[in-house]
Amino acid sequence: MKINRLVLAASALVLAVTGCGSGSSDDDDASGDALTIATSFYPLQHAAEQVGGDHVEVTNLTQAGAEPHDLELTPKQILEASQADALVYLKDFQPSVDDAAAEAGDTAFEVSPFARLDIEPHEDEHGDEHGGEDHEGHDHGSVDPHFWLDPTRYADVVDALADHFAEIDPDHAADYRANAKAFTAELSTLDTDLTEGLAECTSTDLVTGHSAFAYFADRYGFHQESVSGLSPGAEPSPAALADLITHIKDEGITTVYAETLVPTDVADTIARDAGAEVAVLDPIEGLTDESAGDSYVEVMRSNLATVREGQGCE
Repeated sequence: MKINRLVLAASALVLAVTGCGSGSSDDDDASGDALTIATSFYPLQHAAEQVGGDHVEVTNLTQAGAEPHDLELTPKQILEASQADALVYLKDFQPSVDDAAAEAGDTAFEVSPFARLDIEPHEDEHGDEHGGEDHEGHDHGSVDPHFWLDPTRYADVVDALADHFAEIDPDHAADYRANAKAFTAELSTLDTDLTEGLAECTSTDLVTGHSAFAYFADRYGFHQESVSGLSPGAEPSPAALADLITHIKDEGITTVYAETLVPTDVADTIARDAGAEVAVLDPIEGLTDESAGDSYVEVMRSNLATVREGQGCE
């Protein structure tokens, strides 16, 4: 298997590195003061940085601008993940990271038990099954993984990270928990603003690029209608597209939401044929120069403004 070849290559690289000598420089000692944290994609990177502060060095295995669903790890990344003090990841979201986590062993920290993943993929009345294995064999498991679009679930993961960092670095436990408290307070304010800003909307049908917004929709009173399934690259069938266009027309939906990390062609076609507009609603799977903000909270606030306009919220 491809991953086995990568693991072997990474193991060889580990042996080469450790064979160069056991001495350490002052620079090595200085860098060794910080926890090394490997994270699988942006929301977990951001959470680790907010919790860890100056006590951590965080590496994101998904490069900026890359679609995280399609991640394939290099031997160097496998090495980074296996040598880190913690590999923070979400099971069943990125198969190559799941394999790396198996190699990392006890240093792998899986966040789904804290994220309250309880919304199952479904087959809606307008299209294909929005579930498990829907794009190039990527298995997303039996529940929707996009928990971070509900700030309250994201906050629970932040608290879990603080506890984990405190466990592996007890000397800075108070700092980790204080940092987490400050960030979760910011997330609580964001949740309040989203709840109030989206309380009264003309349309509650949220037509999105892929099925990333189930937790957002559940939290703030919308019904998600997605163009594709849990993976943004999945191709919807012609019948599903026609059904969705009919639904948009029948319900008077005015906005179809595209995304930042995938082409907008399908959303553009649906909007044109349905007489709707296209706006960008960011699932925040990664940040790029096209993102409407430099952090999770900034992009979520941009999403709030976008949804308020697109759904006719008072």
